[in-house]
Amino acid sequence: MFSEQLVSVYSNLSNTNVKVLLSSFVVAVATSVYLIVYLLSHSPRQPCPEELEFTTIDDNKRQFIRKKLPSRSEDDIILSVVVPSYNETSRILSMLKDAINFLEAEMPSKWEIVVVDDGSSDGTSDFVLKLSRDHFNLKSGQLRVIKFVHNRGKGGAVKQGLLHIRGKYGLFADADGASKFSDVKKLIENIENMEVDDEGKKFPAMALGSRAHMVNTEAVIKRSFVRNCLMYGFHALVFIFGIRSIKDTQCGFKLFNRDAINDIFPYLHTEGWIFDVEILLLGLKKNIKYREIPISWHEVGGSKMDLAIDSLKMAKDLVIIRMAYILGIYKPYRKC
Repeated sequence: MFSEQLVSVYSNLSNTNVKVLLSSFVVAVATSVYLIVYLLSHSPRQPCPEELEFTTIDDNKRQFIRKKLPSRSEDDIILSVVVPSYNETSRILSMLKDAINFLEAEMPSKWEIVVVDDGSSDGTSDFVLKLSRDHFNLKSGQLRVIKFVHNRGKGGAVKQGLLHIRGKYGLFADADGASKFSDVKKLIENIENMEVDDEGKKFPAMALGSRAHMVNTEAVIKRSFVRNCLMYGFHALVFIFGIRSIKDTQCGFKLFNRDAINDIFPYLHTEGWIFDVEILLLGLKKNIKYREIPISWHEVGGSKMDLAIDSLKMAKDLVIIRMAYILGIYKPYRKC
């Protein structure tokens, strides 16, 4: 009888020890995961004083002048185009030609282009400003350049540009000109349909250029095997980590109304290549209306992306972004 009681006590102690050990293990793992995600999470760099100014041509179209960045919209500007740029002297002319020809034809004097030079070393800022004066003969303020003192990343450039536009709508478009600029007309039409209901109430809205319809076209098929493998692997990761309703998260041709910009970009942490995913996560969390719009697109050489290294960084950052929101490290209503 006594021996049976000893066995029972020992068994209970063993079960208690196992539970304590398991609980301790779970707590240790959870704490470790939180610390790892916290340490790898992104803290966006605040703008330097020089980055709160822009450069443009003066009213006489002779000299370049610097002014403080605007903080509000202006009624006569319909569309602001933000072009994140890093060492783009060899590619940006074609994009600017396409954009300016369309804008002047469709909405003369009611547009602006904001080139955000992300710390280029090839004279991108000077090149673009001289184009605005000597090649395009633009008015003061039609093309503005924000030059970063230090590289921040594409996401940081887009964020800084969109937070200081003057237009009713803000588009960010890649400097390579891979997208056909006139497709912005479709984006504007769709966003106008989304942003106001039958009673005239206005909503945040975004129209997302998409290349998903081109998956089986020559533009994608002719890409290298490695690039296509990385593309499909990345899409699988995006699906796993929660963005399942948007087929093309990475297209560099996205349009936002002012309300959507104010709801998304002050809260954006990510400044690297993967910033598009966080934009969409914030939009989904805040129930911002959106549509994917098929656009024309073609491959353009000269990408600044290191295919292997940057793909790994993007995969890592994707996991960190998703986990940071799950663990409460990032909060969708806390500005950063």
